[in-house]
Amino acid sequence: MAYWLVKSEPDVFGWDHQAARGTEPWTGVRNHAAKLNLLAMRLGDRAFFYHSNIGRAVVGVVEVAREAYPDPTAEDGGPWVCVDMRAVAPLPRPVTLAEIKAHPALADMPLLRLSRLSVSPVSDAHWQQVMSLAGNAA
Repeated sequence: MAYWLVKSEPDVFGWDHQAARGTEPWTGVRNHAAKLNLLAMRLGDRAFFYHSNIGRAVVGVVEVAREAYPDPTAEDGGPWVCVDMRAVAPLPRPVTLAEIKAHPALADMPLLRLSRLSVSPVSDAHWQQVMSLAGNAA
């Protein structure tokens, strides 16, 4: 299983929306590097659900429920893809961007190095560290 981080603005589509809908297409990604990450996702991979702009925190865990397929929201039918994400669980407590920045073991996390990327990989070590900060040993 691989780990990822997906960002969303909570006032547009936040954790509460994801949790209420269960499974939802992760659409609207319009960056080629992020698209390549979507294409690399496999069924059952897990991702941190990150609230960007407002809150700036990892708030939940989602799971890839369907691998990449053409994004139906692409106006020109261009090369964009989406995956379906299923809500797994909220974190016991959110892990803020400030906490992640302050933790030496997370200094090279793509969230910090590639801050504008909406879909990024997360190493096993980073996954475990963020989960630990959230109060979850899994």
